[in-house]
Amino acid sequence: MYLGLDLGTSGVKAMLIDGDQKVIGVGHAALDVSRPHSGWSEQDPAHWVRATKEAVANLKVKFGKELAAVRGIGLSGHMHGATLVGENGDVLRPCILWNDTRSHVEAAELDADPAFRAITGNIVFPGFTAPKLVWVARYEPDVFAKIAKVLLPKDYLRFWLTGEYLSEMSDSAGTSWLDTGKRQWSSELLEKTNLTDKQMPALVEGTEAAGGLRADLAAEWGMAPGVVVAGGAGDNAASACGMGTVAEGQAFVSLGTSGVLFAANGSYLPKPESAVHAFCHALPKTWHQMGVILSATDALNWHSHVTGKSAAELTAELGDTLKGPSGVTFLPYLSGERTPHNDAKIRGAFIGLGHDSDRAVLTQAVVEGVTFAIRDSLEALKSAGTQIDRVTAIGGGSRSRYWLASIATALGMPVDIPADGDFGAAFGAARLGLIAATGADPLSVCTAPETAETIEPVSALSGAYEQAYGRYRALYPAIKNI
Repeated sequence: MYLGLDLGTSGVKAMLIDGDQKVIGVGHAALDVSRPHSGWSEQDPAHWVRATKEAVANLKVKFGKELAAVRGIGLSGHMHGATLVGENGDVLRPCILWNDTRSHVEAAELDADPAFRAITGNIVFPGFTAPKLVWVARYEPDVFAKIAKVLLPKDYLRFWLTGEYLSEMSDSAGTSWLDTGKRQWSSELLEKTNLTDKQMPALVEGTEAAGGLRADLAAEWGMAPGVVVAGGAGDNAASACGMGTVAEGQAFVSLGTSGVLFAANGSYLPKPESAVHAFCHALPKTWHQMGVILSATDALNWHSHVTGKSAAELTAELGDTLKGPSGVTFLPYLSGERTPHNDAKIRGAFIGLGHDSDRAVLTQAVVEGVTFAIRDSLEALKSAGTQIDRVTAIGGGSRSRYWLASIATALGMPVDIPADGDFGAAFGAARLGLIAATGADPLSVCTAPETAETIEPVSALSGAYEQAYGRYRALYPAIKNI
């Protein structure tokens, strides 16, 4: 058996698979986000440990015998978080998360140095790790002085699981310290943020062994000694491993808390000015590009909170048959935006409201706003040299056929829905655990699932969608300065 542990923003998911990659069982545990100030987003790493214990304990109740047969564990986690650890492994402050934008000034300062884009292949975004450390040095110097290691969230979980300070390429590519083409830490960039290589975890590929499970945890979970913990992956690369999106031309769209348009690449294709992420993939000698929007289902969840209706109730009001845009436009910039604007300060808006703008019209606008943000990412990927002719949909938002029809129509390409099954980050992490434990060929393991259904673009609405996308594109520059 093989265990995938996915540390998400809203919870930990533990997935158990067998040697044939059949999902045996899943355990969950919830997490909350602390937002002490506008633009801040933090979590206590102790809560990750608690949630992981709870998720695995949930698995053990029903699948104790199978859990005892685990030989490999893979890790996935939300990227970019700054987990600061002292000499004794103690956490120095709450982790500053991926969607925290407090360090936008520091990010702009680093991004003004050409070395960062040249070496990492990416803009220094406020959500990335390096500017957060500059912020800590500036406003919490006592904390900065005590830092022994800077760990990404899943790698703090690894430290708890194994006692080892290790990371891997896909997650580390989102720090602004990795030489993405060479797949190694850049001493030059670390020095520019007053850090050293010694404060970074050692690096492995996501498919390689990266520590072994501590004996006391193995005993607690009923596992035999010698369980291998794989390098693993950042959440999007792990999802790609779960989806089999590992070869040139393969792509998926993820409608999770954030939204991602992900394309696998056989070579390193940076174009930072497009605000596309060019990162290492979890498999050796592979890379990927991503367009990232900060609020996807998060935008619908915000609308749900305001209206008092669940997200499922709201999308159900739209039905399954795609409608033409109503004229109301929603900008989903609730916590800033990455691709293509790289703007931490921009905020969301409804434009074009009238007396007839009822709840369903606003829901439709929210769905279309996220759809058009994903279209922005497609245009950015095209400008960076990536060609996509179809995408596979994953994430909670992909349960809405209406939303998928909207995306297919806006992107002008088919959207495939995988056959029943969970092919997200936890599954990808479990696959990496299998590869690390057995030495299996990554390409033979990370295959694509069967397609259950394909949502085609609604050609009759293509023109209306193009007009609505034009309005959407015009609104960002219109509101940016106010």
